[in-house]
Amino acid sequence: MYAAPPVQMAQEFARLPERFRRAEASSEWHRHQPGNQPAHSLLEGPSFDGQGRLYCVDVPWGRIFRVSPDGQFEFVAEYDGEPNGLKVHQDGRIFIADYANGIMMLDPGTGQVTPVVQRIHLERLKAVNDLVFASNGDMYFTDQGLTGLHDATGRVFRSRADGRVECLLDNVPSPNGLVLSPDESVLYLAVTRANAIWRVPLTRDGGVTKVGTFIQMSGGGGPDGLAIDEDGNLAVAHVGLGAVWLFSHRGEPMLRINSPTGALTTNVAFGGPDRKTLYITEAESGCILTAKMPVAGRRMFSGV
Repeated sequence: MYAAPPVQMAQEFARLPERFRRAEASSEWHRHQPGNQPAHSLLEGPSFDGQGRLYCVDVPWGRIFRVSPDGQFEFVAEYDGEPNGLKVHQDGRIFIADYANGIMMLDPGTGQVTPVVQRIHLERLKAVNDLVFASNGDMYFTDQGLTGLHDATGRVFRSRADGRVECLLDNVPSPNGLVLSPDESVLYLAVTRANAIWRVPLTRDGGVTKVGTFIQMSGGGGPDGLAIDEDGNLAVAHVGLGAVWLFSHRGEPMLRINSPTGALTTNVAFGGPDRKTLYITEAESGCILTAKMPVAGRRMFSGV
């Protein structure tokens, strides 16, 4: 065990306007989720584009928002889906991990959402959660569904830039957020129901080896979204605890960031002009929080 790290309080940056908030938890997503989820929205998937604009998703209501530098929400799209994660590709395309439909692509100009990966070798996905891009264009994504310690069959896939799709792991109890190390030799994976971060070394021939627990956490609902900085330090959104942790590249706790608004800290992304600000989606209140970080964010779009 380690000593408790320093504590920092996040600040509210943006709040979903009342005109975008739904009154009743009547979506199909709400009906099948355990526990009480907020009716108004469930913000996830913060990601910056090349112009520094922040995108985020609203899972149960199938909506995509863009948030201006001064914290104003702008409606981008609404469609028949459950967007859970979002990443901006280095070429500007926007990809969505859609819990209901698979991997999708968003045209931010028209709001049109089209499928990219829905079946693998004719097999349907369980329900995808998050995604990340390597510098060569390969996409890694988690297929979470309702897996957990009772059903450790969650999967991690890699979709090659040439269209090939490979299953890297098929024994994960709730695979969630994921990021690549700065040199892209390791995939870090949030395993929510095991309350852990797994370290997944990637072999030169494209496989995985020596997968192990990198960080064992406790309390809350487990780790959700991840972000990594250029030094390999890992930011972990601990949903249900109302906190985000910053761990060193060795897995040692460096900082705890507390939410001032609610306990559903779902996801994180580095941003700002100097990329030293951590942006946090807090779904209970429907807010985006910020916290100044002691290290620079990783200078690429794919991992954050």
